[in-house]
Amino acid sequence: MYAATMERENLPLDRRLRQEILFARERVYRFGQPTPIERLILPGSEPAPEIWVKREDLSPVKCYKWRGACNAMTLLTPEQRASGVVTASAGNHAQGVALAAKTLGVQARIYMPRSTPKVKQNAVLHHGGELVRIVLAGDSYDEAVMAAREDERTSGATYVHAYDDLHVMAGQGTLADEVVLSGHGPFDAAYLQIGGGGMASAVSCWLKTYWPDIDTVGVEGIGQASMKAALETGKPVELHDLDIFCDGTAVRKAGALPFGVCRESIDRVTTVTNAEVSSAIRVLWETLRCVSEPSGAMGLAAVLKHRAALAGKKVLIVITGANIDFLQLGLIAQSEGSANAAARTLRVRIPERPGSMLALLDSCFEGLNIADFQYGLHDAKDAWPVFTVTAEHADKLITLPERLAAGGYEWQDLAGAVDVTFRAIPLRGDLLTHPLFLRLDFYERSGALHDFLSRLIRDRASLCYFNYRQSGERIGRALIGLDFQDAGSRAHFLGELPEHGEGYRSCKPVDDATTARMTA
Repeated sequence: MYAATMERENLPLDRRLRQEILFARERVYRFGQPTPIERLILPGSEPAPEIWVKREDLSPVKCYKWRGACNAMTLLTPEQRASGVVTASAGNHAQGVALAAKTLGVQARIYMPRSTPKVKQNAVLHHGGELVRIVLAGDSYDEAVMAAREDERTSGATYVHAYDDLHVMAGQGTLADEVVLSGHGPFDAAYLQIGGGGMASAVSCWLKTYWPDIDTVGVEGIGQASMKAALETGKPVELHDLDIFCDGTAVRKAGALPFGVCRESIDRVTTVTNAEVSSAIRVLWETLRCVSEPSGAMGLAAVLKHRAALAGKKVLIVITGANIDFLQLGLIAQSEGSANAAARTLRVRIPERPGSMLALLDSCFEGLNIADFQYGLHDAKDAWPVFTVTAEHADKLITLPERLAAGGYEWQDLAGAVDVTFRAIPLRGDLLTHPLFLRLDFYERSGALHDFLSRLIRDRASLCYFNYRQSGERIGRALIGLDFQDAGSRAHFLGELPEHGEGYRSCKPVDDATTARMTA
């Protein structure tokens, strides 16, 4: 047995990995069952690839990480089991270690960044029970690793690496083995997300063993592309800045062993933006009713990005996990990237006088959906309302600048503007005479806002404030500010304003205290 082990260690890295994936078959299914693979049909009529999805979000710990952790911990010697294990994780690997610890009866200390979502901390405790202790250390994964390594040095516990370990990599490779055995292959391409590289290296290696012509594409976040940097440099290098929106793949430096495999088995690396990932999360929900964490949707994000080039091809993606914090899910759902239609954010200059806003909506914005509307009076002569508009067909947004130019409007593109993202809406109270603020609940349909403004407000008052964001509900909610020339006009308007009306469910004045705070 010792001679056989030595012989395997002298093999090239990719051959050793293939052998270890075969051995992992005998171990991982003690801890969980194979996950399904299913078809995803993209919405829309334009040409698209045939997409098959490996559902690792349906695994025992709602991510693929159980495979590597369980495989590696099964190989612990009696002495190592007695000394316990230690690891660092942003959440998913920790759950795999916890599952293995409970099943094997091994004590585990798991170091996690202080910012780790509660959903992942609670899941670790659920899977590990009394055998697991969470230690929150540092503000990043790297700081948690340093603390865990110090624990390893002083306690003698065995460190279970999240990705830079051959047995961990081999465990992850069993998901590719299930794909091969599923009967749904061969595939023309596989889009595999990369963090440290453990999953992508093993899966690409195994898929190319059986389908040598498959195009294996690594997928990284544009602000966390450590493997792309490693392949370009010729060795793993540390990124200076790291985007953590896709926290499951937020690794500053690619693993040495995964790099050694990826440079042979990954054909190329593509990057995706956070907005593209958000859009992919929405597609997964609308097609499979799957709630993916950001890193879990990166493969689909890349496929959507290259949809036209992949048309007619058979493509494999992996939903690597579904451990997402509920609050983050809400932010993603409200983000511009998750919109189910083409979107554009811009501000337009219009005269600061009654009726000018409606004139803009009547002309240039006809046929567009207003998903977000921010405006506050801050200049006596000019208004600069900010709109995020969507359209089912992108060509309507492409021609919007032409319509604005034809109407004599000056405009600015505000994609990614910080003040828009944080809804910093300026309002100068000293420019107001007799303001009135209304809370409007209207039925979400095309043209509803326009109809309300046109029917009740046209030429009767100046719009001084508007705060509205589409939420996906059947009811839209907006806070509107109107300014009247005199107190009599204001009182007359209030006397005629029906609380309920055609196209809206409720329109109520806000209280005097709120008005005072907004106009102070």
